[in-house]
Amino acid sequence: MEGRVIKSTGSWYRVRTDEDLVLNCRLRGKFKLSGSRATNPLAVGDRVVLRANHDMREGVIVDILDRKNFIVRKATKLSRQTHVIAANMDQAMIIATLAWPRTSTGFIDRFLVNCEAYSIPAVIVFNKVDLLQSAEGLDALREATSIYLQAGYPCLQVSATERIRLDEFDQLLAGKITLLAGHSGVGKSALINAIEPDLDLKVQEISKAHSKGRHTTTFAEMFELSNGGAIIDTPGIKEFGLVDFEDWELCHYFPEMRNFFNLCRFDNCTHYNEPGCRVKEEVEKGSISISRYANYLNMLPGTQTGRS
Repeated sequence: MEGRVIKSTGSWYRVRTDEDLVLNCRLRGKFKLSGSRATNPLAVGDRVVLRANHDMREGVIVDILDRKNFIVRKATKLSRQTHVIAANMDQAMIIATLAWPRTSTGFIDRFLVNCEAYSIPAVIVFNKVDLLQSAEGLDALREATSIYLQAGYPCLQVSATERIRLDEFDQLLAGKITLLAGHSGVGKSALINAIEPDLDLKVQEISKAHSKGRHTTTFAEMFELSNGGAIIDTPGIKEFGLVDFEDWELCHYFPEMRNFFNLCRFDNCTHYNEPGCRVKEEVEKGSISISRYANYLNMLPGTQTGRS
């Protein structure tokens, strides 16, 4: 029988079969890592073939079907290993906050680059907008939203606690498999609980000592929604290390740059210090945001400008 992995704990996998049975499964030995840089051969969202035990409670995964897409990250800058976060999704949604804890644009842009690299549509949801009601906070929210709308990404401003635009949030998830990602404490679980109370996902308070969220999700897990969609809830991510890209390749994953880089003087322009660079001209004009360009340079291996 076939099914979809809905939870991964590293050694055991929960699989929902096409007959709507949920089984605890192990992966047959031959699928253990062999020459792969990925730390996990199987991820939430993977479609698999399994053989159920006689009691129909446990089973063995005997084959992994081809993936429509997947998204990976490196845990650290120096690590050569990668981790597959999820597979076979319709979209990825980064939950960000400009309040507490603050999500940097560097983190957002690294996440978006990975989505672009694996052809996964991305959406940015700014949560906790109820905490940004000062003039300074509203300006920061408008500026951040403008940056990503200009780059071509859908943006939504919400509040789980004050139920601001939750209907729109629910509509974005309807009928789609969506990966939810973000730092611990940004409110992923609170948002899902607000539109789907029966799920009752665990929520914890922000640490007042460190102004950071405490991890409430230990393993990636898929939850079905009453709107016909499903979400893949992931553990809070502190950093989003990029899988290695060549200097010339990175700009392909910034949609606003793709419109111009064929107009540069040099075909292999990295948009860093080459003369006749159309991308740098557009940054000066304001059609490409300075923030996005600065984060691009931080990711560009050859510039060695550090991390954002």
